[in-house]
Amino acid sequence: MAGVIVKICGLSTSPTLEATIAAGADMAGFVFFEKSPRHVSLETARALGRAAQDRIRKVALCVDADDSTLDAIVAALAPDLLQLHGAETPERVAAVKASFGLPVIKAVGVATAEDVARAAAFREAADILLFDAKPAPNAAVPGGAGTVFDWELMRGYGGGDWMLSGGLDPANVAEALRRTAAPAVDVSSGVESARGVKDEAKIAVFVAAARKCGTVL
Repeated sequence: MAGVIVKICGLSTSPTLEATIAAGADMAGFVFFEKSPRHVSLETARALGRAAQDRIRKVALCVDADDSTLDAIVAALAPDLLQLHGAETPERVAAVKASFGLPVIKAVGVATAEDVARAAAFREAADILLFDAKPAPNAAVPGGAGTVFDWELMRGYGGGDWMLSGGLDPANVAEALRRTAAPAVDVSSGVESARGVKDEAKIAVFVAAARKCGTVL
């Protein structure tokens, strides 16, 4: 048996990165998308990346980024994984993985069972699928909105390595894990005191709550 993997996403400051590491999270996510309140500059990413090196797995979240943008992000952060959170096709996911030689997380927006089924198209290209609440058609950003989708859609999911995201917080992560048996969870807005502002105490409580009940076969 192994414990659930915990990812804290949208980190942008040294104190919240240190809190994430101290809490025992497995992954630290950094957002490279200017429309997001969690966006980090390459300069900030470089400093945070150095601080995180060999202490926690670093994830670079990008949205429909081209190769030159990805080149700059990889050079600054030196991520352990790339997270593609836009409208990337399976072919684009495979190309990114081949070009950069890094494991890829592909985010999939979920509102219906059909959305979960369509995620199978990414299975060969992506190393991990991240199931997030599907954004509204007019949403400015593709995630981090604190919205929960129907967890029953993920019950018994057996499509390989995957993560549960979308509206998770310290109060509901235990129930989410109980209902989905997710092998990994990802949180952003659920550990914030204000939009884009991570809360060190909430990070610690979230990780502890996930660790307490998140044991999977």
